[in-house]
Formats: sequence, structure tokens, C-alpha cells
Amino acid sequence: MNRTAKLPLVAALALTVAAPLQAQTGATTPPPEQTMQSRWGGKVPLIQSAEWTGKRLPDGQPDVEGHWSNTIANHNNFTDPQAGAPGEPSRQASLPREQRAPSRVTDPADGQIPYLPEARALQQDFERHFADPTEQKYIEPLARCAPGGVPKSFYWHGYEIRQFPGYVVILFNSGTRVIYLDDKPHLPSDIKLWNGDSRGHWEGNTLVVDVQNNNGKALFGRSGDFMSENATVQERFIFDSDGSRYNYVATFTDPTVYSRPWTATIPARRYTEADATDGWHYEAFAANRPGQPLLNEYLERVCVENNGPFGGGAVGVPITGPIISR
Repeated sequence: MNRTAKLPLVAALALTVAAPLQAQTGATTPPPEQTMQSRWGGKVPLIQSAEWTGKRLPDGQPDVEGHWSNTIANHNNFTDPQAGAPGEPSRQASLPREQRAPSRVTDPADGQIPYLPEARALQQDFERHFADPTEQKYIEPLARCAPGGVPKSFYWHGYEIRQFPGYVVILFNSGTRVIYLDDKPHLPSDIKLWNGDSRGHWEGNTLVVDVQNNNGKALFGRSGDFMSENATVQERFIFDSDGSRYNYVATFTDPTVYSRPWTATIPARRYTEADATDGWHYEAFAANRPGQPLLNEYLERVCVENNGPFGGGAVGVPITGPIISR
């Protein structure tokens, strides 16, 4: 493992990426208290793997297409999701721990990633320097719109799941994942990807996915948690049959970084036209189709198209207009 050599690959101001899309559109940004109350629930519902009793697509897959977003908190802190980023404690950070959302680490029971000593030291080094990034390696990769990777993409803004015969596509604000449902083998081991290489299948209400070929560059959040390019991830997307929620349950195995496999759980809920768009979980806009039912669509995914700053002013660039004149 040579994590230190990989961290400097990208750099920018991490705070930039937290600004909601309303800032780019000129809409009013709600006060922090209102924003927190509307964004995060803090609870993890219990959803068991079982038979799927909901709608199915023509190819037989459970129909889980649509807009989704996590319900706990953003990427500030992986193991204490509502405590704020390193050096930037949130309002809730002063509350007793049990009054904040639980750690995303659900195994081990202490809610901590079981790092090997060398890997723990690297994570803590990043965490100490996050608010004072004296070197490029202390800048969070997503700040430059690098793909969020696994698992961070699932708590970085809302995202969209689309399904097609033979595969599932997840469109994030900072990258795309394709989960192949056939028996196609994984890519050669020397090909590494930000979101890894995914092979999956359905077991009742659960999409089971094996993720390999991770490039190990993405961080799990501003606390600097990570896996290496040697990691494999076993994911279980466990959907409630009413189609309103699912839990993402992922087990990480990486003998070069962790002392044992560990599991993260990230709850998510669906957003539909019955919900108000909010510039974070549901960054969609009404499609222009007079006389037809409301249909909310994404205008663009800024980090995918990479044609504008995410959040504008924090990096000193204009909210609208090109960054580079062409």
C-alpha cells in the first residue's frame, strides 16, 4: 500500500462542493437550521432481505428506478455523520453522541473502521490537516469533481437509478456506475476505476453486487477514511417492497488497510414529483411539457459535465458563465 503517494492526485477547496445548487440558480438558500431539519432524519430503518412484492419491469427486475438520496448526513464525517467536518464542528457536535445519527460503520459494534496501525495513521494525518491543507494530499478529491467512488457517492447529494435489461445504471452528481447483471467476468485486475467494476444479481428485494478494480483514490469523506486499490466490496441494496426506501449495506475487505472486514450501512429514500425539489437530495427541475403531468428532471450533473464550478464562489470563480473561454 502506498496511500501517501495517491492522495495528492487532485486538489481544490472542499467547502466548495457542499454549496447547494440553489446558489447557482439564484434561488434563496434556507437558513442552516431549516436546511438541517429538512435534509436529515438521523435514523436507520430496518429493512430485511425478502421476496420482492412490488412492481417489476418487463425484464423481471424489481422496479426501483427513480431519484434517491441518503437520509443521515453528507460526507463531512464518516463515523460521526452529523458532527461536522474535521475542525468544523456542526451545531449537533455539542450534543451527546446518542442524539446524533449513528456511525455508518455497523460492524464492528464500536462504529469504527478497523484500520491497521499504518493506515489509521494516514487517515488521522488527513483528518488533522483537512482544515489547514498545507499540501495537496490533504485536499479531498471530490472537491475537484473527481468521482465520489464507493461508498461516498451514496451520501453525496441525490442520485438517480435507471434500469435496463442486463444492467443497472446509477447517475451521481460526480460520476456514474454501471452494475452488470449478467455473468460477465470482472475486468483484468490491472484496470482500476474510481467507482470500481460492478457485477450484480437480484435476490428477491436485494440487489447483490460484487465490486472490484477500485482505484483506491476516492475518500469516504472529509474525515479521510479510505480503502486501497486492493479492496473488494460486497454490496447489498435492500429495498422495501413499497419502493419508498432502501438500505445500502456494504462489507469492505482489504487486508492491506483493515485488520478485518467491516460493514457500512447507509439508508436512502426515494424522491418523486410529490416532493419539493431542494437543491440537494432532489436537484431536479420541472420539464417543459405543457399539458402533461409534472416530470422532474436533472438539468445537468455539474461534476459529470465538468463545465462549471459546483457551488460557485468558494473557489473564486463565477457562478454562471464559462470558467475557461473557448
